[in-house]
Amino acid sequence: MTSSVVFSNGPSSPSASPSGDKQMKYILVTGGVISGVGKGIISSSLGVLLKNNGYKVTAIKIDPYINIDAGIFSPYEHGEVYVLDDGGEVDLDLGNYERFLNVRLTRDNNITTGKIYQWVIERERRGDYLGKTVQTIPHLTDAIIEWIERVAKIPVDGSTETPDVCIIELGGTIGDIEGMAFLAAFERFQRPALRDSLMNVHVSLIMHPDATGEPKTKPMQNSVRHLRAAGLMPDLLVCRTTDQLQPHLREKIAAFGLVDLEQVIGVHDVSNIYKVPLLLESQGTLEAIQKRLHLSAPNEDMLRSLKFTMMHWANLAKLVDDFQEEVTIVLVGKYVKIADAYASLNKALQHAAIHSKRKLALKYVNAELLEEVKEGEEEKSAAAWKLLESADGIIVPGGFDKRGVEGMIVACKYAREKNIPFLGVCLGMQCASIEYARNVLGIEGANSTEFVKEGLTPRQQVVIDMPEHNVGGLGGTMRLGARTTVFLTEKCKLRSLYGEDEVEERHRHRYEVNPSLVPELSKKGLLFVGMGVDEENTERFAIHEKKKRSESSAALVEYAEHNKENQDLLSKIDYLCQRGGDGKDKTAVRMEMVELKGHPYYVGAQFHPEYLSHPLKPSPPFLGLLLAASGQLESFLSGDRTPTPMKCLTAEGSIAALEKLSIAHESTKSQSSLTVNGC
Repeated sequence: MTSSVVFSNGPSSPSASPSGDKQMKYILVTGGVISGVGKGIISSSLGVLLKNNGYKVTAIKIDPYINIDAGIFSPYEHGEVYVLDDGGEVDLDLGNYERFLNVRLTRDNNITTGKIYQWVIERERRGDYLGKTVQTIPHLTDAIIEWIERVAKIPVDGSTETPDVCIIELGGTIGDIEGMAFLAAFERFQRPALRDSLMNVHVSLIMHPDATGEPKTKPMQNSVRHLRAAGLMPDLLVCRTTDQLQPHLREKIAAFGLVDLEQVIGVHDVSNIYKVPLLLESQGTLEAIQKRLHLSAPNEDMLRSLKFTMMHWANLAKLVDDFQEEVTIVLVGKYVKIADAYASLNKALQHAAIHSKRKLALKYVNAELLEEVKEGEEEKSAAAWKLLESADGIIVPGGFDKRGVEGMIVACKYAREKNIPFLGVCLGMQCASIEYARNVLGIEGANSTEFVKEGLTPRQQVVIDMPEHNVGGLGGTMRLGARTTVFLTEKCKLRSLYGEDEVEERHRHRYEVNPSLVPELSKKGLLFVGMGVDEENTERFAIHEKKKRSESSAALVEYAEHNKENQDLLSKIDYLCQRGGDGKDKTAVRMEMVELKGHPYYVGAQFHPEYLSHPLKPSPPFLGLLLAASGQLESFLSGDRTPTPMKCLTAEGSIAALEKLSIAHESTKSQSSLTVNGC
């Protein structure tokens, strides 16, 4: 075994430079009456219509809050923090854009008031404004448009071609003081020369109070009035309703909104979000966009190839509702009061359920209720345990701080001892490691230095901080963005599920499993099958260029490749965990994936695999959990998987793949047990 491998931090590479000088078209999506009306899904669905008809689409989310980014938000404020390849911590709506449009966005695709003010102030301090008085109009509004025009030209679909249309979602509601500067910026598009470059889609709620017994359009009328007062004219009015929009209400809204009847679009509550693009398409939304923005139709060859491109959405929407056999997944977490705190994770579970041919029954358990029973909470605790015991599979997600951690550790132990399929994500993997150290290695008091700041012996420090990220601040200081993980063995479930020797996944954490204890944990059966490297930079490769590896990442890949035939996993773990220098450097490797030997499915990931899950390509760790929870994993791993769901359900092969999945579902509907061999 060679000892000449050198691990080091490599330089970051510059961002991709956008190309192309075509005239950009913009769709501005605004909201009225209440926030959370569904602008993100509407924006994503508009993108689906355009992309599936031959147009290249990108997206920008504007959040009018003063925070620089979403990085240090409480999950109860805006839901989860979504992480991009470049390490940007952004609003969860960018996750909707990426999943619906199959694109990779950058941190600059999320604009906040804080970012814009910071940018303008930095320019003022440099003297870029030549001593002028810096004002909201024109300096701030110019900066907003300049930012949008620059980012809109960046290719996001893996090609080098400039997008045709940029969909811009303005957060909040019309009338909010925070959004006024952004509305003022877009007012310039009302000039005749720019009028055909911007289309406004206004999404507003039709209230249906129980007290009146009938829908009320007055709040929507007021939101349209505010929009006009801000200098913008609605080109489409999207009416969010509980039930289908009635014809007389459509006529009333058109009259008060001063728009034609065909400009009023109804989007009622549906059983799954994949039906929304179909709802929009059925009401002529694509044609309205093409007409308003003067978009040229794709050439005939492209139109022929795209003739049935919406079929995969129709099939997907149908499949989600058709599956009757349930699989129960219990999520034991810290932020279970609102579902949006785990938005991407919920979506990843849904994607995996589709490909497992199961109806997902997702239940939430407050981790604190699994800890020692507090006085007055006996019934809540008993109910929480009853839910946990009903699980076909258990997931312990990420989180911060010590609240509820002991309950998460209890859930890990329950899944391990009862042979319940288990997935630990980020903190969940750390909790599984702590539990194993306590109850299998017998390390009393084993814990994380995140929760116990002082007094732990070196052996008790199962989870430690990463010194290079401990810089004193909170925002943007974690290990963030896409990083490489290398499998050390082919003989593990995760490697079989991924089908690759190395994978790219997105990270968001400040603590890690202590490499000095990993060999001991592995010898007792908790196998660390995947490792990464310590890399400080997050912009390691251009968005649309071939990834440039850091020296340390390349060294790990080379080591794993050269030792591929050596299936002695423990010797590899020993070697890699002993590397590194003294002091803060500790070791060059990072513990990325863990798998419990002899368990049906007990895996952990330090990264967040949910961020890259897609409805047509589910995240492998989540797919494994759903397959194991429904009794299909062994047949899947041992059966003929050519093609596998991950490989065949790509954007290119989605129609045929979903047709096969649908046919297979119809033919096995009456069977008590379904298999997932191929599609």
